[in-house]
This record gives sequence, C-alpha cells and structure tokens, in this order.
Amino acid sequence: MTEFREEMLENIIAGYSAYFDVERIEDKSVSLKAICSFHVHSEKYVLVKSAKLWDADANEYVYLFSVPKLTQEIFEKCREYAYGKGMACIEPGPNHMYSYITALFLCDEYTKEAEMALKKCRIYKNFKLSLHGWMEFHTALLGCTDGSIVTNHAGREMKKMLKNSYEKKGGKKR
Repeated sequence: MTEFREEMLENIIAGYSAYFDVERIEDKSVSLKAICSFHVHSEKYVLVKSAKLWDADANEYVYLFSVPKLTQEIFEKCREYAYGKGMACIEPGPNHMYSYITALFLCDEYTKEAEMALKKCRIYKNFKLSLHGWMEFHTALLGCTDGSIVTNHAGREMKKMLKNSYEKKGGKKR
C-alpha cells in the first residue's frame, strides 16, 4: 500500500470514528480494511413513554476497501461482498426505516470499466412495500494519486467528505 493511500485510509477512518463504530479488518481476499457501522433509534411519544406515537431505526454500514488498481472485476467482487455482509446485518421490521450500505474504495488508479461500473451501480430494495423500510447501496471511489472522486447517484453526498479528506492530507488536484 502506498504511503499516501495509507494516510488517506487512516484519515477517513478517523473521520468515521467520531460517529460510527469502526472495526478494522484485514481481509486480503477483497482488500477490506475496515467496516464502519452507525445505528440510530428515534421515537416520539405524548407525555409519557408508554404513549408512543412512533419509533424508527436507521442504520448505515460502510465497507472501506483499499486497492492499488481498481478493475471492474475487483469492483464487482467487493460490491458483492459489501452487499452480502450488509444485507445480513439488516433486520427489517415495523420499526426499520432505512439502511444504507456503502462500498468505499481507495485506490491509486482505476480502469475506465471500473469507473463506469461504479457509476452505474444501482441497488435498492424495499421490505414489504417499504412498510418495513428500505435499503440503498452507495458506492464511492477516491483516486489517491490525482484526487479524483467518483460516486454512483446514491453516493453523491460522499463527494464533499472525500474531497475534504484528500485536501486535509495535502493532496492537490492535478
């Protein structure tokens, strides 16, 4: 792993650790470096807690991958890994509102095919016609050599965070 990519990994993990539970993992089969998970429970009640109007659970699972060169084959393998593990964590039910599963890639370079596959990734699932919530799959990529950021439509809100992390570590766009 290049030194700058390692620094970016540490910077992103530090950013997530403020709100997420971070579990460092070394799974070389899919270049997984960390899993970040976030859970929130909200409820509204009238006067006393026993008079509950509603409650809702929201979850987010971020799978952080680090590879020297992202190819379409590696992207698809990591996407399936993140989707499978993320879906296993989701417990749909009357209180489940939504869950986001995110595959975040740090790489030195990437192929055009991998970029297109990442951009076109659209995975969405609802549970019991959304009565038991929904799941949305986000993808994002940070090219550590040039600061390029690529996301799918669902992951577009990650651009600002990745750009700030890159610039904070001294990376400059070419």
